[in-house]
This record gives sequence, C-alpha cells and structure tokens, in this order.
Amino acid sequence: MSSKWQKTPEQLALFAVPTSEAREPAKGTELPMAERDAESPAGKPQLMEAICERENLREALKRVKANQGSPGIDGMTVVQLPEYLQQHWPVIREQLRSGTYKPQAVQRVEIEKQDGSGMRKLGIPTVLDRFIQQAVMQVLQRQWDPTFSDSSYGFRPGRSAQQAVAQAQQYIAEGRQYVVDLDLEKFFDRVNHDKLMGQIAKRVEDKRLLKLIRAFWTAGVMEDGLVSPSVEGTPQGGPLSPLLSNLVLDELDRELTRRGHRFVRYADDCNIYVRSERAGQRVMASVKRFLTTKLKLKVNESKSAVARPQERKFLGFSFTAGKELKRKIAPQAIDRFKERVREITLRSKGVSMKAMVEELARYVRGWRGYFGFCETPSVLRRLDSWIRRRVRCAFWRQWKTGRKRFAELVHRGVHRRSAAKTAGTRRGPWHVSQSPALDQALSNAYLASFGVPSLAHGR
Repeated sequence: MSSKWQKTPEQLALFAVPTSEAREPAKGTELPMAERDAESPAGKPQLMEAICERENLREALKRVKANQGSPGIDGMTVVQLPEYLQQHWPVIREQLRSGTYKPQAVQRVEIEKQDGSGMRKLGIPTVLDRFIQQAVMQVLQRQWDPTFSDSSYGFRPGRSAQQAVAQAQQYIAEGRQYVVDLDLEKFFDRVNHDKLMGQIAKRVEDKRLLKLIRAFWTAGVMEDGLVSPSVEGTPQGGPLSPLLSNLVLDELDRELTRRGHRFVRYADDCNIYVRSERAGQRVMASVKRFLTTKLKLKVNESKSAVARPQERKFLGFSFTAGKELKRKIAPQAIDRFKERVREITLRSKGVSMKAMVEELARYVRGWRGYFGFCETPSVLRRLDSWIRRRVRCAFWRQWKTGRKRFAELVHRGVHRRSAAKTAGTRRGPWHVSQSPALDQALSNAYLASFGVPSLAHGR
C-alpha cells in the first residue's frame, strides 16, 4: 500500500472483493485469480481484470480527485464520486467484466487556445467515465509506453516538454540549422476510429476492452442540450485521449525513425531537424504525403513551415541566433504572460490587494515553473520589473482619491512635499508607477514582503 496516499476506511473498502470471490494471488502474478475472466485461456490474465484490480482503481480514484475538473452531463462532481462508487461499484464492475458498460455522452465546452488563435473544443466526460478511463489508461500505459519512440515526449511518465526542447536544442547544436515544423490540423477531432481501433487491436486481445474503448468514442457529444453522434476523433478532456494520440502518432515516429530523421514530437507538435532548406522542403512534402495517405490526417498549412529554428516556436520556447545557442522564451509566450498579468492586476472591484497579489503569485510561480527553463535570465529580470510596475499601478488605483494617496505615501515614509506633488498629479497610474515617491513607498523590498513574486529569484 502506497504511503503517499493515506486511504480512509471508506476508500479501503470501496473496491473490496466479496469474501466468496477472494483467492490467494498466484506467485509471480499481479492479479488475484478471482479477477481473471472465466472464459480466458487458463492462467492468462485479461486486461479488464487488471483494470478492475483494486490497487489500480484506488490509484485511478486518487488521480481523478487530484485533477478535479468540471462535472459532465450528469452534474456529478469529483467530490461526489467516492460515495457514488461506494453504492454502485459492484454493478459497474460486473458491467465492465461482462462487456456491457455504456459510457455517457461527453459535455462540449470551448476554451481559448493558448496562442490566442481561436477556441479549442473539449469533450468533458462524466466523472465516473473519467475514473474508468483513468483506470484503463494506467494499465495500457504500463504496457504500451516502453514500446514508444525515444523521440516522443508528450503525455508520457518521466518525460516533459522541457526535455523535448532540450533535445531540439541538441539537434540544432549538432548543425541541423533548419526545422520542418509540422502542425496537424484539428488532430484530436480528425482521428479515424476504424484505423485507430485496428492499431489498438494489434496490442489488445481482450474484446471487452476493445468494445469499451469504442464505446467511449461513440457515446456522442452534448451541446446546447442535444446529443450528436461521434463519427471521428477522440475528445480532448478524457484521460484516455492523450495515450491514444501517442498510439496514433507512433506510426509516424516509426516512419521517421526508419528514414533516419532527427525529430522531436510532443503530442501533435512534431519538429524534424535537417541540415539545409532544400532537405527540409523535401522532407516536408514526403511527410505530408505519409500523414495524409497512411494516417488520414491533415497538415495545417498556415502553421507548418520549413525555417530556421530561431524563427519558430516550439512548446513556448525558441532559440537565440549566433554562435552560443540558448533557449529563450518565445515572444508569443511573453505576450500571453503579460496579458494574463494585466487581467489580474486590473481587478479592483471587491478584491483586496492581498487577494490580488495571492492570485498573481500563483500564476507567476506556475509560469516560472515551466519557463524558468530558459537560458536568458535578463528576460526574467525585465519581466520582474514590469510586474512590480503593474502592482504599483494597482495600489495607486485602489487608493483612488488625492487625499487617500497623500496619506498612504506619507504613511510609507515619503516627504510631505513630494507626497503632495505626486498625489495631485493628473498623470495616469502607469506613469506614476515610476515616480520616485511611489518607488519609495512601494519599494522592491516592500512588495516582496507583501508577497509579490519574482521570476528571476524564484520567490
């Protein structure tokens, strides 16, 4: 039993096998004999039994609770899930083991894409279906992940976007000065069900599991109160979709490896590094043909290109020009960061400065946890200075009147004459944020003690 997760008595009892079914586990196996399908070949554990194994289910419940997320079409929340399972798990387990479980339709929601290029459609399964998908994913991932390419980094245990960027940097440093930057158009929406089921069937013999996976895809999508059928695609929003996306694109990875290419793939972002523009154009044309004819996928022409790596962004990063190759934060990522900080610091109605700074700190620390991997610290220092100006602006707006501003400045040690001059200015908050008076009243040290985070120092 994992010491990382302290289980309550209710959680411990949640997936208990009735005494009449319990058996001692056979030596050298991970599955209790009672969890094997009666119709399976003697001594050969089936995947559905591994999925319904208690420790796997407990881990799935832990993950679903940690990930939180919105309710699906039935309105059930993550908090309500354990109690629901407590009452209904025996029936659900029997449906899974008999191959009769029917997932519910997913809830269609739209979120803005990180690059600001439009809206991304998500399909949110019910929390029960998320739990079952998570349990399926854990078992399949343990089997499939070791077979995936070393050049694939997305949605895989022990691998990260930073590792993908570092590998890309190494290829460039080795003299591959051009990148074939491939962007797949609406990848998750265009996955061909029959082709993907064929790939899964090569790895999965358990027909109940094959039926369940297809059922997750064909359960339909609810939008504006109406359920429409799903004829292609794997809905983004379910725990199983990322693993299945890696399975789809594993065929691309194998083809690129067979051709001897140096490439890095993170989900549907794939960069191939070559030594000349001419080679890049040739590779782009041949890989596009492969994706279209073999995988039935479409390349987004407007977002794909053959170019110098310094002219492209990859997972929010780019690279410096010149002899010393360094990772830098892509301009688009900095623009999105600033836009989000502006949103947070412009809030004034009903929000205290302390609450605003706490929200800002959460966002900035999360952003730094990812982009702190850059090798251009001067950019982080400039952003720190900009963040402090934004916070000083927020203080200035909160003080509102000249009388209040004068009093606050004097209270913070500013000379009365300087305080009066600054409080009476007609200049806007952005200009005042650089004034000597406000710089003294809201010094860097004071802002740090108030909780304003630092990108350069990791506070």
